Amino acid sequence: MENSLDALPLIVNEEKGRFELEVEGHVAFSEFKITKQNIIFITHTEVPPTLEGKGVGSALVLKTLHWIKEKGYPLAPLCPFVASYIKRNPEWKEILAIGYNV
Repeated sequence: MENSLDALPLIVNEEKGRFELEVEGHVAFSEFKITKQNIIFITHTEVPPTLEGKGVGSALVLKTLHWIKEKGYPLAPLCPFVASYIKRNPEWKEILAIGYNV
């Protein structure tokens, strides 16, 4: 499943303030907010129960982190899932906003 996730596009749903990954007819998402200071906060990540344990959450977070890095936003990972992902993959600490640590 993980390899097939690589081909899926990250959907940036600005209207809902979510990064989305559509998998097998279900949508996993991370909610975000961009502040006036251009810091991006990720507040919550949700994976539908039918997709749990298939790497969907990690694929969503990885795609989201690439998007954030590409756009140059400093990240404030308020979502515990995103924070733990960065903790396991410390190369992503470089995009954390000043004052944020995992």
